[in-house]
Amino acid sequence: MSISHAPPGSPAPDIPETSPQGAVEPTTPASAPALEPIVPTSSRRTRVPRWLRRTTGPVLLLALWQLLSSTGVLTADVLASPGRIAQVAGDLVADGSLTSAMTTSLQRVAAGLLLGTLIGTGLALVSGLFRVGEDVVDAPVQMLRTVPFVGLIPLFIIWFGIGEAPKIAIITLGVTFPLYLNVYAGIRGVDAQLIEAGESLGLSRWGLVRHVILPGALPGALTGLRYSLGIAWLALVFAEQVNADSGIGFLMVQARDFLRTDVIVVCLIVYAFLGLLADFVVRSLERLLLQWRPTFTGR
Repeated sequence: MSISHAPPGSPAPDIPETSPQGAVEPTTPASAPALEPIVPTSSRRTRVPRWLRRTTGPVLLLALWQLLSSTGVLTADVLASPGRIAQVAGDLVADGSLTSAMTTSLQRVAAGLLLGTLIGTGLALVSGLFRVGEDVVDAPVQMLRTVPFVGLIPLFIIWFGIGEAPKIAIITLGVTFPLYLNVYAGIRGVDAQLIEAGESLGLSRWGLVRHVILPGALPGALTGLRYSLGIAWLALVFAEQVNADSGIGFLMVQARDFLRTDVIVVCLIVYAFLGLLADFVVRSLERLLLQWRPTFTGR
């Protein structure tokens, strides 16, 4: 049997494959499948913009409100119509009363939030970083946390008088406890293996606190700040309705005495708008400070 050799440079002939039974099967070149780029579901754009979807609910609610007011189901003495509320809001802005009330309320919230943040964060650091601090601080804080801060208003009036001090004290008390709980939980929730890794790298105690513990507790602290802002506005509502001569709560008290539901609704909308604005600021701060933490954003 002669063996033929292919000339140099010519393509190599296909070598037949042998099946397990000994039969010779010819080989055919396999066609490569067409590759298609895979687009993640989270990056696909929807046809309806997100801002439009987020505004659909409030717009429908506003339309329903206007419809009920126009048909007489909601009378003016029960709840004013959206058109009437917009007109009253314009009048309050024009005469400067609403702007002055917003400025006063913002100053009270800012002062109470600052004091509450300092006190709550300081107590959480003492209680979370040191076992002795936990034994001394945590139990009294937990006891005071269960006391309704609204029930302390008469006591604050006796202690601080009827000026700005009791109002700021109420807001401070409402802000302190959510921050304390979240910062304390964030500190104690830091992975112990990260602490051991930092110690093995030669970090001092202050280095561990600065580079490991505080960054690990930052998400909890920002969550506590969001809770605290909500409670701060709630505390402001109570504080400004007790012996107040200015602020949004004072406008609400006057409107209640004269049965002005339109002014009351305007003040409530202002409260909601300021709370939403404060929450937006904190969420923007979260995106800025927590860029290192990948999270699920929904699908």
